[in-house]
Amino acid sequence: MKYLLLFVILFLTGTCAFSQLKISTANQCATFVVDLLDGKVNGVKPNTTQPEVKKLLPCFTSVEPEDATSKCGGLVAFKDRDVYFYTGRDYVEIREKFKGKLSIPLMGAPRNGLFKYLGNPKIKDTNWDAYTTSYGIIILYFNKANRINKIQFSTDGPDTIKLCE
Repeated sequence: MKYLLLFVILFLTGTCAFSQLKISTANQCATFVVDLLDGKVNGVKPNTTQPEVKKLLPCFTSVEPEDATSKCGGLVAFKDRDVYFYTGRDYVEIREKFKGKLSIPLMGAPRNGLFKYLGNPKIKDTNWDAYTTSYGIIILYFNKANRINKIQFSTDGPDTIKLCE
């Protein structure tokens, strides 16, 4: 009886010692949730490195390396969701055909209805408005009907951000 009890205890101890928590990345790619007030896509910030973005969100559709030949300093694209991480320039771009959830319903919103979400813009232009946030900046682009058709957000501020043309 002692040997049976000893065997069971050793077996359970060994099983617990070699077990590992496995984190599924499938949940990270199920639905993209963009938190515009905190500046994150599924918990990933714009200033996250390219290898980390690829690891945390492995469902990317294409990658442009961060090197001298790169047009925009590096890119991790999720073309099927219309989300783009410009990793060399520390900003995220959400385009018009975005598939996912926005924490603030901005895509397609009219230009004159943004004050209640973001206050007054820091910089205004004909086709875009820029707002300072707790994490950096958010830039909203407008179509001819004055509705939002592109969102960019960055951990950089309005004086340091470098956007890709």
